[in-house]
Amino acid sequence: MTTAGAGAAGRVPDNTPLDLYGRPAWHRVAAGYVGWGACGLAVALIAAPLASVLWGVIGRAVPVWRWSVLTEAGNGQGGGLANEIVGTLFILAGVSVLAGSVGVLSGIYLSEYARGRTGAVLRGASEVLAGIPSIVLGYVGYIALVIALHWQYSLAAALITLSALTVPYIAKSTEAALRQVPTTYREGAEALGMSPLRSLRRITLKAALPGITTGWLVAMAISVGETAPLLYTAGFSDSLPSLSLTHSPVGYLPYVVWTFYNYPAKAFQSLSYDAALILVVMVLVLIVLARIVVAFTQRHTERN
Repeated sequence: MTTAGAGAAGRVPDNTPLDLYGRPAWHRVAAGYVGWGACGLAVALIAAPLASVLWGVIGRAVPVWRWSVLTEAGNGQGGGLANEIVGTLFILAGVSVLAGSVGVLSGIYLSEYARGRTGAVLRGASEVLAGIPSIVLGYVGYIALVIALHWQYSLAAALITLSALTVPYIAKSTEAALRQVPTTYREGAEALGMSPLRSLRRITLKAALPGITTGWLVAMAISVGETAPLLYTAGFSDSLPSLSLTHSPVGYLPYVVWTFYNYPAKAFQSLSYDAALILVVMVLVLIVLARIVVAFTQRHTERN
C-alpha cells in the first residue's frame, strides 16, 4: 500500500509501505522493538533481585551443607534442623487447612452473594486486613491468644495468627478467579435447570479451580517464610512439636534464619544458611506444584 500525495509533500517517499493507520511501516516495527525492549527490561528488573537472593543463599549454604541436618535435632552446640523442619511443616499444613477453607469460602461469598453495600464493606475490610503489618498481627495474637486465653506459646496461636495474615490473599484470588468465569457458563447452567448452588459446585468452581489453587499455594509460599507473627505466638523449641495445640512452643525454620545468623559460633551460622536454603526449596516446590496443578486442571476442564 503506497501513496503519491505523501511523497509529493516531501514527508514519505512514494514507495514507502504504510500500515492500516496511514503511518510508515517502520514506525510499527520500531514500536514493536521498543515494546519488547521494555518487557525485557521489566523481566530483568524482576529477575535480578531473585537471582541475587538465590545466589546469596545457595552460595553460602552449599559449602557448609550437611545432609544430617534433615534428620538430626538441634542442641546447644548446633546439631540439625529436624525439629524446625517438622514444626514448619506442621504450621504450613495447619494454615493450609484453616486459612485455605476460610479464604476460599470468603472468596465465594464475595463473588457470588455479596452485593451492594455489604460487598463493598467486606472487600474494604479484607483489603485493610491484608495491609496490616505482620508484626502487628503477631502482637495482637500474643495479647489475645497467648496472654488473654492463657494458651501460652503454642501451635494453635501460631496457626490462627498466621491464617489471619493469609486469608485476605486467598479470598482475593478466589474472588478474582470466579469473576473471570464467563457468564455464559452460569446462563447455560440456568437454562438447563440447575440450581444456583449446583451450578456453582459443578460448573463455576471447576472453571475457576486453576486460579483458586494458584492463589492458595502462593499464599502458602508467602506464609512459610513469615517470622514476625510466629515470634509472638509460636515461641521456639529445640524439641519436636507435640500433638498439643496449646501450652507447647514450636520450632520453625524462619526463626533459625533470623536468630542463628547473628550467633558468633560458626556452627549456628551454618545452620542459618541451611535453614534459608530449605525455605527457598520449600517455596520453589510450592510454586512448581501450583503450576502443575494449574496445568492438570486446565487440561481436565478442556476435556469436559
